[in-house]
Amino acid sequence: MMAFLSGSASAQTKVATVDLQKILKGFWKAQRAAALLQERFAKDQSDDKDMIARLKKMNDDYEQLLSQANDQAISSDERDKRKQSAADKLKDIQSLKVNVDQFERQEMATLDDQRQRMVKNSLDEIKTAVAAKAKTDGYAVVLDTSSRTLNLGGGSVELPSEVVYSSGDDLTDAVLAQLNAGAPIDLAKPASITSSILGTNAP
Repeated sequence: MMAFLSGSASAQTKVATVDLQKILKGFWKAQRAAALLQERFAKDQSDDKDMIARLKKMNDDYEQLLSQANDQAISSDERDKRKQSAADKLKDIQSLKVNVDQFERQEMATLDDQRQRMVKNSLDEIKTAVAAKAKTDGYAVVLDTSSRTLNLGGGSVELPSEVVYSSGDDLTDAVLAQLNAGAPIDLAKPASITSSILGTNAP
C-alpha cells in the first residue's frame, strides 16, 4: 500500500484511501500511454512471428537440401553442390536465430523500461493530485488499497507495497475526476474502455 502524507499528524489523525489501480485505468494520460505501449507490443509480436516463420521456411529448405545431397539418383557433382548449398543455408539459419534471440531480448527490455517509466510518470502526477486533495479535505494520511500488480502492454509492473488500512474515506473518484478535468474530449472515456490494456491481478 502506498501512503501519502498531508500536513502534520495530530492526535486525531484522519485517514482516507484511494485505489491506484482504478485511477491508473481511468486517468486519460495513463490511458494514452498504455495504448501506445500496447501498439508497440503488438508490432513486436508481429515482427517476431514473421522472423520465426522465415526461420521455419529456412529449416525446411535446409532439410530438403540435405536430402538431395544424399540422393544417389543424381550425379556426384550435383550432390556436392547440394551439400555446399545446405552448409550455406545452415549458416544463414544460425545467423537468423541469433538475430531473433537478440530482437526478443532487446524488445523485452525496451518494453519493460517503457512500462516502468509510464507507471512512474503517472504515479508522480497522481500522488501530487492525491496530496492536494488530502490537504484540502484535511486528511493526514491516504492509503492505497489496490492490488500490487499492474498488467500492462504484455507484461506487468509491481506497485509499491505497504500495510493496508481499511478505515477512512475513499478519495479515488474525487482524485480521478480532478486528474481528468483537463482531458481532451476524445480521451475522456470511461475506464472500462481500456480494461483490456490496463489489467489487474487478483490481490
